[in-house]
Amino acid sequence: MQLPNAPTTAQPYISDRFIKTPYFIEQIVRSSNENSLEESSQCSEENTKESYQAILHSQVLKATTNTTISDDANHYSPFQISPARGFEENEMPLFSKVRHIPKAPFKVLDAPSLQDDFYLDLVDWSSQDTLAVGLGGTVYLWSAATCQVCKLYEFDSSDFVTSVNWSKNGEYLGIGSNNGVIQIWDVQKSANIRSGKEHDNRIGALSWNSPILSSGSRDKYIQHYDMRSKNLCICKAIAHKQEVCGIKWAIDGQNMCTGGNDNKIFIWDVRNLSAPIIRYDEHKAAVRALDWSPHQHGLLASGGGSADRCIRFWDIISNKEVKCVMTDSQVCNLKFSTTVNELVSTHGYSKNQITIWRYPSMKKIRTLVGHSYRVLYLSMSPDGETIVTGSGDETLRFWKVFPQKKKDDKENWLVLPSSNDLR
Repeated sequence: MQLPNAPTTAQPYISDRFIKTPYFIEQIVRSSNENSLEESSQCSEENTKESYQAILHSQVLKATTNTTISDDANHYSPFQISPARGFEENEMPLFSKVRHIPKAPFKVLDAPSLQDDFYLDLVDWSSQDTLAVGLGGTVYLWSAATCQVCKLYEFDSSDFVTSVNWSKNGEYLGIGSNNGVIQIWDVQKSANIRSGKEHDNRIGALSWNSPILSSGSRDKYIQHYDMRSKNLCICKAIAHKQEVCGIKWAIDGQNMCTGGNDNKIFIWDVRNLSAPIIRYDEHKAAVRALDWSPHQHGLLASGGGSADRCIRFWDIISNKEVKCVMTDSQVCNLKFSTTVNELVSTHGYSKNQITIWRYPSMKKIRTLVGHSYRVLYLSMSPDGETIVTGSGDETLRFWKVFPQKKKDDKENWLVLPSSNDLR
C-alpha cells in the first residue's frame, strides 16, 4: 500500500508509533492561508488525509476506517490521529501518566520482638512525623526527621504492649496492653496523663476522635475515654460476639466502624455509642482491616482473614456493598492514599505481599514483596507518600508508593466537617 502522489518506487514506512515525518506533515497539516490553491490540489489534499488515516488505523491503531478526519483545518485535533484517539483532550490514557513505584524499600529498620499476632496493632505514624512501635513490653518512638529512637515506656514482666495509636494532632499517644490497661501519654512532656485497667483482656484496637479515645478488646467490649472527663471511661458497649480486632473513626468524626473475630462489621453513630446503627456480615473470617476513604464521604473498605481473603467496599449512606475483590491472601491492613484515589493492602497467608490498588476499578498498580512473614502492621507518613510495614520477621520496611500532593490541592476532601471542629 502506498500514499497517493508519493513516488511509485518507494513504499511508505509504517511505524509502531505515531511519528510525523516531514513528508506526512507536508501532506496532512495545511495552514489557513492556502485558500488560493487550485481545486485539484484541494481534492488531492483531502484524498491524502483520508488515505493516511486509513493506513494509520489499519496498520497502527487496528481500528476501523469508517471515521474521517475533519476537512476543516481549524478543527484539527492531534487526538484524531494519535495513539490517544478515542479519549477526550482532557482525559489522556493511563500510559501517559505511569509513575515509578520502587520494588524495594528505601529503608529497613530492625524491630526485635515485633510480634507475629494478627490481633495486635503495634505500629502507628503520627502527624508530627514520629513512629510509635510496641516491641514486647516496651513502646519506642522513632523520629523520621532525625532518625533518633527513644524509649517512652516499659511494662513490667507480667504485661506487654498490644496496641498503639496517635491522636490526630500527634500530641497524645494511646497504649493498650495485654492485661487490659489503657494509658494516654503526652509525648512532648513525656508524661502519662491517664491510666487504668479498663478491660478484662488484651486491647488490640485503638482509634481517636478528637479528645475521645476508643478501644476494642478480646473481652468483646468497646469503650470510649474522654480526656476532658473526670472519669476516664464515658461509655461502654458490646455488639460483637467475639474479640473486637479492628476499630476506626471516620474522618468527619460522625461514625465509627468496628470489626470482630465473629466476621461482623458494625457502624456506630457518634450521637449514640451505646448501640450500632448498621451491621454487615458478608465476610467469612475475622475483620481486622478497616479504613475510611478520604475522597468519598461514607465509603468504608474492609478486609477479611485467611478464610475470606476479600476486600469489600461499603457505602454507609445508602447502606449497600458497592464492590468486592478477591485477593487470594489474608487481608491484614487497608489504607487509603490521601493524595490520589488509591489504596494499599497488606497480606498474610499465604503470599505476605503488599498491593497498591486503583479505586474504583481495583486494578493492581504494583505488588511489593520483601517480608518473610505476614505483613501485619501498616501506617502512612504525614505527607501521604510513604508507608511503613511491619512483620513477624522483626523488620520495619519503608516504601515510597504514592505521589506527592499537588501544591494547589486543598484539603477539601469529600467528607463532612466534624462537629468538634465547628465553632
